[in-house]
Amino acid sequence: MAVAGRTYSAKPGEVQRSWHLVDARGKVLGRLATEVAMVLRGKRKPQFTPHVDTGDFVIVVNAEKVLLTGKKLKQKMYYRASGYPGGLKATAAGTLLKSHPERLIQYAVRGMLPKTKLGDALYRKLKVYAGEKHPHQAQKPAPLEIR
Repeated sequence: MAVAGRTYSAKPGEVQRSWHLVDARGKVLGRLATEVAMVLRGKRKPQFTPHVDTGDFVIVVNAEKVLLTGKKLKQKMYYRASGYPGGLKATAAGTLLKSHPERLIQYAVRGMLPKTKLGDALYRKLKVYAGEKHPHQAQKPAPLEIR
């Protein structure tokens, strides 16, 4: 694999990808998102290369049961703009958790990935579901324990 005195650089075709299943029930959002981002990026693998997608696929279930500490349910805001004057919309984290719980995890993980084409490719490997069910049984995802 590596020749003495040379730095190993992974090539896109030789990366082995696996699927991981993460249960978000009772997990704190930020701590969950950092671990998921690390797996998506491939930083837990010995062949990690910064400019190559060496990460794995991650399925997150039970997004509706994720925890936010402190007063974040009421005070943490997510913003989006329509582009028109006065078109700034704000949504509290608690409201987002009730209406679209999967977006809460998606936003947290996306913010921890690179803001490049590589980051877009990494983000597409994240699958988040509000409940227990997911359509990826055929991939045989291995459970990933998040502390």
